[in-house]
Amino acid sequence: MSQNETGKYNIKAISKMLGIQPGTLRAWERRYHIIEPVRNQAGHRLYTEEHVGTLRWLIDKVEKGFTIGQAVDLFEKEDFQLDSVEGKGNGQVEEFSIKIREALLSFNESEAQALADRAFSIFSIEKVLIEIFTPLLIKVGDLWERNSITAAHEHFASNFIKMKMGNIFQSYRVDAYLPKVLVVCAPDERHELGLLTFTFFLRRKGFDVIYLGTGVPGRDILTVVNQVQPKLFFISCTMVKNLEGALQVVKAVAKKHPNTVTGIGGSAVKGASTNELGNNLLIMDSTIQGWDHWFHDFFQQYRR
Repeated sequence: MSQNETGKYNIKAISKMLGIQPGTLRAWERRYHIIEPVRNQAGHRLYTEEHVGTLRWLIDKVEKGFTIGQAVDLFEKEDFQLDSVEGKGNGQVEEFSIKIREALLSFNESEAQALADRAFSIFSIEKVLIEIFTPLLIKVGDLWERNSITAAHEHFASNFIKMKMGNIFQSYRVDAYLPKVLVVCAPDERHELGLLTFTFFLRRKGFDVIYLGTGVPGRDILTVVNQVQPKLFFISCTMVKNLEGALQVVKAVAKKHPNTVTGIGGSAVKGASTNELGNNLLIMDSTIQGWDHWFHDFFQQYRR
């Protein structure tokens, strides 16, 4: 804070202006010392315009899925102007993806880490996952398939991204009110990016999500469903040749667990007919907006 800047907002005004409870704000100040409001003669907190900007930034990150601890950590690592970071950052998505990829393919983990932290400080989690990490992994996979890079390069890059995603995933709290969800890729599938993003969406909403990923045979998926007894079961299929196997699993789950909501998503589903998919199968959208609509409808029905 500049030396000549004075406080002009009390905590009640800040609470109303930013939509944050006074108790929450006091807790943030005590634990993280991210801002230090001045005190008037009566000992009351007074906040400056700079404090307001900092709090707006932190609240925005929390609303986008970060914990307050993560948001503070990112804020303290960065050196940028709060009023312009979002505007400047929106044009840098592709640049971030390319630079992180270049760092990973050079086995420069520290540079990739710094770039990823910077991206998370600017963009929402979904934007980083969908518009930075996903194109990065697709490009790396393409380079590997064309023998432009080695399997070691591909594994290093993929494992770095998955580790970053896993750390974020574990930071989300489970809402005990919401049901358990099981998500998996279709048998023989090797593409999991879309399902990973959907899994993050579910976990961010508070669902207790069990993610099985790729390479799980159909019979093993059914074994897990029988053991876990999830309220919701989702399977992803991107390759048309794997759709039949995916539908066999879905139908088996629906037959043995009629009270389980079963859904399917992925690019292979788009060209399938209603006769192939069946009338009782939930067809999941591939966009966050579509997922939000589904969640709203599901939550309204689930609360009844």
